[in-house]
Amino acid sequence: MKREINVWDYSGKINEETGKGILLTPKADGQVNPMTIGWGTLGIQWGKPIFIAFVRESRHTKAMLEKNGEFTVNVPLGAIDKNILGVCGTKSGRDMDKIKELGLTLEEPNVISVPAIKELPLTLECKVIYKQDQEPAAIAKENDERYYAKGTPNEGDYHTAYYGQIVSAYIVE
Repeated sequence: MKREINVWDYSGKINEETGKGILLTPKADGQVNPMTIGWGTLGIQWGKPIFIAFVRESRHTKAMLEKNGEFTVNVPLGAIDKNILGVCGTKSGRDMDKIKELGLTLEEPNVISVPAIKELPLTLECKVIYKQDQEPAAIAKENDERYYAKGTPNEGDYHTAYYGQIVSAYIVE
């Protein structure tokens, strides 16, 4: 069962949990692939509620978003098995079925093709309405050195910002 919510009533909770880790979940070619994110922005663009998610070029999630411009944002309410965020933040959907391996429960979506995840019950269903690749020259030197440093695995692995219009918001009960 799902209880519809006003996203703005939960904006503080969404922002707080984003800093700790939430799931960004796309679906393409029959695969659902949750990925832990710690960067995101809740806001308004073109008069519409949006969630902006940042995804590195190398991620399997990016390829899925390019195929199907829809995603869910899955936010924990209360205690969560930290293994979920750990696996979804360190393992690739190219190599494993995270839903099956973690025993996650998928819930039918209201509007888009991507399901909710019951274990992280606060759900935003989003349709991509804009995307923007990062411009490396526009990134402050301190951030470029910290997140994209030469000689590290993330060298040159910049992000794309996906602006997802929130078309449905609810809590899976």
